[in-house]
Formats: sequence, structure tokens, C-alpha cells
Amino acid sequence: QVRLVESGGGLVQPGGSLRLSCAASGIIFRLHAMGWYRQGPGKERELVATTSTGGSANYADSVKGRFTISRDNAKNTVYLQMNSLKSGATAVYYCHTRGIVDAMDYWGQGTLVTVSS
Repeated sequence: QVRLVESGGGLVQPGGSLRLSCAASGIIFRLHAMGWYRQGPGKERELVATTSTGGSANYADSVKGRFTISRDNAKNTVYLQMNSLKSGATAVYYCHTRGIVDAMDYWGQGTLVTVSS
């Protein structure tokens, strides 16, 4: 049973930082690409960042230079370091992976990030 559990969300002022974590179980973590998505109020879910099995990263243009995705294969965990946060970053952030055998999309329950003064 695949399980993704996000943590680290909360309230932060504009310009502040947060680090999100996603702990994975039920998969061979090192063989799976991982990603972070977000869904803001009244918006569709959008891709934020992905990391390949080798650790290569890709980012949405809106977060390049401010967000960093990383993974720790020993801990089965993927992180999203978010710096210089803007109010537009307010959203529920979801962890994602796709099964390498069944090709199913797996999502965490999400963690809420609120950027507000």
C-alpha cells in the first residue's frame, strides 16, 4: 500500500521560508521520481517541482530560484524548501509519485501553506 504523508505547512509572512517534507512508504523510493504540486484557492492543481530518481530537479517558472526540491533516499523522504514566499504561494501542497509497475498516480493528503501578514 503506497502512502505519502506531507508535513511542514503552516502560516508564514511574505518573504519568509518553510520546508515541506513528504515521507513515502509502500514503494521502493529510490526507483521513483517524486513531485510537489499545489492547489490555491479557486485554482487548479499545478506542478511546482519534480525530482528524478537521480536527483535532477525541474521547477515551475513561478518558483525557480526560490524553491528547492531534494530527496533523501535513506529516509524515503522528499523535501521542498520554499524561500522568499509570496502571497500567491498560499495553497495546499501535495506530494506525488507515479507507480513504476502499475503507472498509477499516488497523492498525499496535502499540507496547507498560508502566506500572509
